[in-house]
Amino acid sequence: MLAVIGGSGLYQLEGLQIDQERILTTPFGRPSAAISCGEYAGQSMLFLARHGSGHQLLPHEINYRANIYALKALGARRIMSFSAAGSLRQQIKPGDLALVEQYFDHTRGGRTQSFFGQGIAAHVSTANPVCAALNSDIQRAAASVDQPIHINNCYACVEGPRLGTRAESFFLRDAAKCDLVGMTNLPEAFLAREAQIAYSSVCLITDYDCWMDDPSQHVSVDKFFEVYSDTLARAIRLLKPLLHSPFTATPSYISQALKSALLTPRDQLSSAQQQWLEVLER
Repeated sequence: MLAVIGGSGLYQLEGLQIDQERILTTPFGRPSAAISCGEYAGQSMLFLARHGSGHQLLPHEINYRANIYALKALGARRIMSFSAAGSLRQQIKPGDLALVEQYFDHTRGGRTQSFFGQGIAAHVSTANPVCAALNSDIQRAAASVDQPIHINNCYACVEGPRLGTRAESFFLRDAAKCDLVGMTNLPEAFLAREAQIAYSSVCLITDYDCWMDDPSQHVSVDKFFEVYSDTLARAIRLLKPLLHSPFTATPSYISQALKSALLTPRDQLSSAQQQWLEVLER
């Protein structure tokens, strides 16, 4: 089943025929909001507003572990993330859509990065942090509705909530070789890998961050709202053709990511740890 995580401006999904709203309490706390369970384009789907139903949560306040765990517990096997992002490349313009291929983590260590720890050790590979199969499916969906989408992009995740300095923007663009900058895809993508969920992120480009010489091109909340609603509508258009075609099989390095990652012997785990690990391993 596909789960959609909605970023800024996407707090409910028009066209989703909701059967129930699930408010879960997970071993890692409560998710950002109730999870909408229903059908979209005739297919079962889940929807979660990343920032809460009324955008109450800043990026560093989001309980990413609870969000991913709850989606997995409700049957998600794929996640399509919608996220606002700034562009670090001239050719990626405000109003464009872009798919992420790689991540550069520029957060400050305040976010809980893993389900593991506190007596249970595991290390999953994130060399290829998104699902290439799901990215390909999204590309085909975009082509079917003549929607251009940039591919092969590296997303720098910054801490926020402040907008970045020009020095940081130049570092991410020139030294780290990133193409996009945002605040919310990490640790979300890495936790999805620990939960053995295929993850792809469609970024909605709202600005040029602040690396350009022209201050009128720099990121601001006002500039965000100037372009976001139209960009969001075009991003949502990808959902129907995506759901109308069979998904490409998720690679085993994702669907079995935990197979050789766990270091702690299972007989040393508490019953509570065994229960939540069983959910991740489904």
